[in-house]
Amino acid sequence: MAPRASRTAVRVDEAGQVKVSVTDAPVDGQANQAVIEVLAKALRLPRRTLTVVSGHTAKTKTILIEGLDEAALAARLADLNA
Repeated sequence: MAPRASRTAVRVDEAGQVKVSVTDAPVDGQANQAVIEVLAKALRLPRRTLTVVSGHTAKTKTILIEGLDEAALAARLADLNA
């Protein structure tokens, strides 16, 4: 996650890690909420299906995604860089 970025973006790097940039500041969970909103929109999922499970105060986070199998997730992630 990159808080206070100049623009909001989601991409997958060469190692397969999802990189999310948000314009929100990391204050009172605002950046975490922004990450969930941006990622949900990029993956075409409802926000309620994504939850930050670890890394609440760190740049590296683990996010639980419910209702999407691995193959569908991989396809949607591949679409991000297309």
